[in-house]
Amino acid sequence: MTSTIAHIDGSFCEGGGQLLRNAVALSALLSKPISIANIRSNRRPPGLRKQHETGINLATTISAGESEGVDLGSTSVTFKPGKIELPRTLTADPGTASSTTLLLQLALPCLLFSSSPTTPSQLTLRGGTNASQAPQIDYTQHVFLPFMKRHFGVDVALKILRRGYFPKGGGVVFCSVPQIAEALPPVTLTERGPVQVIRGEARVGGLPFILAERMKNAARTRLLAGGISPTAIRINAIRETQEQTFGSGGGILLLAETENGCIIGGSSVSTKSKAPEEIGNEAADELLRNLGHDGCIDEYLQDQIAIFMALAKGRSEVKTGPLTDHTRTAIKIAEQMTGATFLLEENPSGCVIIRCDGIGYTPSL
Repeated sequence: MTSTIAHIDGSFCEGGGQLLRNAVALSALLSKPISIANIRSNRRPPGLRKQHETGINLATTISAGESEGVDLGSTSVTFKPGKIELPRTLTADPGTASSTTLLLQLALPCLLFSSSPTTPSQLTLRGGTNASQAPQIDYTQHVFLPFMKRHFGVDVALKILRRGYFPKGGGVVFCSVPQIAEALPPVTLTERGPVQVIRGEARVGGLPFILAERMKNAARTRLLAGGISPTAIRINAIRETQEQTFGSGGGILLLAETENGCIIGGSSVSTKSKAPEEIGNEAADELLRNLGHDGCIDEYLQDQIAIFMALAKGRSEVKTGPLTDHTRTAIKIAEQMTGATFLLEENPSGCVIIRCDGIGYTPSL
């Protein structure tokens, strides 16, 4: 392990938890110790929340590392990874409604590479599955993981054992993460092709089924107004059983599938302050906005794949819509930690081409 510590400004750009997750994941994977200051300095309250504390502790366990400053509210952390030995059987539980999908974002790169692949690692994540300020578990299952399988050859199996809605949490997600010994291939995705079908699920747990129906109908009406053919829209309304969920809540995920295999998402999570129609409209508007830029990935996949583009071998090239601050943050951390080079072609139309010359990471013996 190198003795030089990389110093990272936690207030850069988006300045939130994503910077922390990506930096710690790459630190563990590349055996590069890091020191992060000004953590979430532009958030109120600033510093680590329970989710971030749980994530860093998970990475510490995976990498047999050491950490300092991993306490609630801390604004500076030092992380010194050890050696990752796989496979592992792990459980992470923040004891709150913190997002399981964000914990997976941190853990996945750490569990993915092994010089001698054996059986998959088993990861159980507890907490929130459908909450705002994070991808819903449905998005991870139906957009992110299919992208990873199709373009990077990474086939992660994810099973939702129980949904946990904000503010109670209580969800349980099981992941089986395979190991690979070779570098990830580069991805080239610049031609979306026409939309063939828009699928969706409007779901509720612990609430009346009619609320899911209202979300579904509102989303369909908004998509029709946006020019989508009625024959292309296939949205289901679902009410979960008591065994399938903890607490009460709901949400909707819409997926546009294109001729060239692209999957573009739009989603929204139910809250007490919003009518079901507003939730359905928000998801449809988000999907239509992402489709309007003619990109091959949506605004939420941008930042999630940056770390893997940096690790891949050769030049990756992906067409998307306007870059989010999350994506700019992910690119900055990937460049600083890996040495990969990103090139951005931002067009007046709002379309952006993200190019990355990756490092071709392979696990050391």
